[in-house]
Formats: sequence, structure tokens, C-alpha cells
Amino acid sequence: MPLHPEIAKFLAGLPGPDGGPLDPVAMRADEEAHVPPLEERLPLHAVEDVTARTASGEVPVRIYTPDEADSHGLLVYFHGGAFFLGSLETHDHVARSLARETALKVVSVGYRLAPEHAFPAGLDDAYAVVRWAAEEGSGLGWDGEMLAVAGDSSGGTFAAAVAAKAHDDGFHRITHQVLYYPSLDLDFDVDRYASLRENAVGYGLETAGLKPFNAFYLDSGADPADPLVSPVKRADLTGLPPALVVTGEFDPMRDEGELYGQRLREAGVAATVSRYDGAGHGFVQHFSWIPEYHRVFTETRDFLGRR
Repeated sequence: MPLHPEIAKFLAGLPGPDGGPLDPVAMRADEEAHVPPLEERLPLHAVEDVTARTASGEVPVRIYTPDEADSHGLLVYFHGGAFFLGSLETHDHVARSLARETALKVVSVGYRLAPEHAFPAGLDDAYAVVRWAAEEGSGLGWDGEMLAVAGDSSGGTFAAAVAAKAHDDGFHRITHQVLYYPSLDLDFDVDRYASLRENAVGYGLETAGLKPFNAFYLDSGADPADPLVSPVKRADLTGLPPALVVTGEFDPMRDEGELYGQRLREAGVAATVSRYDGAGHGFVQHFSWIPEYHRVFTETRDFLGRR
């Protein structure tokens, strides 16, 4: 199908790139300026900002409690933003929708960003908060059963890498991984995946923009050959948690996500790959108000067995 008309309309109204270098500070400020006021956000039983004291240091987290139940399963969420953008605020609506639809307590992680913080600072924060959530489970009202990780775009990179790190460390409490249009291969050779060519121009995120957008992370020491940076390069995927991999039809990174899902299945991991027609990269963050795309949250609920 063609690009969704609401997405096409939005993209048509965007200014073209000015050709200058990316300015992380200005781009972050612009993102924050578009965050809706608190009174316009999806209401939940409780939303609380706390500091997770972890092996990686003090990490800000925002905890979303969907209802009055005494205990909940946990979902630890990592926001996207090419490792240098995004925050607890810019992705607050995603975390709220996840909590509302899944009835899980969501822990959103304010991990450290490039370029101010070199690799693997952000990944260390992400992993440390998952371990903290399990260790502090009683204080969080964790039911001791479900502990899922989820992320969009670069947050999906972290979710996949955290699941792999946990497996290698013998920490087997992670029950599920949910990857929304994940960035799983930071080697941006256009010959590697057909989607890098087919969706190169005109769908929001463009193939030519992948290198400059990820340069802050890669220049901070992240090696694209490292499976913790490019999870699709991990040789052995056996024993990883069941996965839901969501891709967009017009996303340049579509094929690497779908390849990862295929490789997980070949390794004996229960993996569901779900392509959203008419969608480009970032549709969970930017276009989940469109009914066709809001169902990503109910699909997540069903994958997690929360029906």
C-alpha cells in the first residue's frame, strides 16, 4: 500500500534539511518543545519519577502504574532517538500507552546519551536498570514473573543488546523482548538490505541520514562489528527471550529487523515479525494516534499474553 496519507501530509509540511551539521542541543530542545502538557496526557493510576541506584550509577527512571493492583508484571522501556535524542518526556506518551494497554508497570529509562557520554554508557544504564528492577522488585510491586524489555529504534537496539547481555551473564529473568523498528545493524552499506535502497528517499528517515544521525554514537566508541552495537551480528541467538519485532513497510531499516526475527526463529526462539503497512520509521513515537498504528500496543499486549 502507499504511505499512509496522514504520514504523507505530515512529511510534506516539514522543512528540508539545511545541509549543516547536526546540533544535538538544538534538536533536543526542539523535541522537548513539542511535548504536550501534562493535562493532555493519557491518565494512569500513578506516574512517578525516581532515581534508580544501579551498578552503572544513578539513572533517572519514570514508573507508570496502570491500576490499583497490589502487584504487576514489569516492562522496562528504552526510548529511541539515534542514541543522542529522546528523553523520558519525549516518549512519555509511548510509555503511558504501553502501561494502559498491557496492564504492566512500565519503567522508562533516562539513559545517558551520546556524544556527551561515550559508549557503552547508555547501554550500561539500560542493562543496569533491568537488573535493578529485578533486585528491587518487591519495592516496585513486581509480581516476580513477567520482566519484559522494549524499545523503539535505537531503544530497540538496547532492548536486543540487553537481552543478549543478560543471557550471557546468566541472568535469565527477562521473559520477553519487544523491538519496535529496531536499529540492529549499524553498518550502513546500502547493498546489505533491499529496504535501504527501496526506502531511501521520501519516507521521513532517509538512508543518507543514517550515518550522520548515528555518528555521535559510533564516534563515541561504538563499533558496528560489535554484536552489542549491531545485535544482528550476534552469531548465536539460541536461548534469547521470545521476541516481537515490529517493522514499517517504508522504513530503510525494515529488512534488518525482519532478518533478526528470522534468525531468532532459526535459533529456536519464539519470534513474531509484524510489518505495518503504509508506515515509515518512527511511527510508534509519532503516529500511534492513527488507529491502524495504535494497535501496535494491543499487539504488544497480546504478544505478552496480557489479554
